[in-house]
Amino acid sequence: MASFNSKSDDSAPLSEINITPFVDVMLVLLIIFMVATPLMESGIPIQLPKASAKALPQGEDPIILTLTKDNHIFLGKAEVPSNELEMKIRSVFEKREKQEILIRADSSLPYGSVAAAMASVKNAGINKIGLVTDATEKSKPLK
Repeated sequence: MASFNSKSDDSAPLSEINITPFVDVMLVLLIIFMVATPLMESGIPIQLPKASAKALPQGEDPIILTLTKDNHIFLGKAEVPSNELEMKIRSVFEKREKQEILIRADSSLPYGSVAAAMASVKNAGINKIGLVTDATEKSKPLK
């Protein structure tokens, strides 16, 4: 009779890790985030005015000031009372390298409301102000 060795290589620990399930999960998460991210960008519902222009190049994430048709003001995603707007803008821009802000204003807002917000931004020391609009194929000429 042949004798077999009781110690075989089967009892050695397996040193290879199967990463296929990890890659599968990561790809599914990537797809979920790619679909969900555009939905999260415009959390405050407003109707932007229509205009055609080329997009400006962006480096640092811009600070966005949103003005709703109900005269609510949002700096980023946080609502700010109009009397505290200038102070909040100064505190946000203290540590930022780029001193520029984008204003998203509902198209039904009176010009005076947008101008007052722009004055608060200017008084806070921010000189670069951009206005966010919806892209159209062609703008109507001013009369």
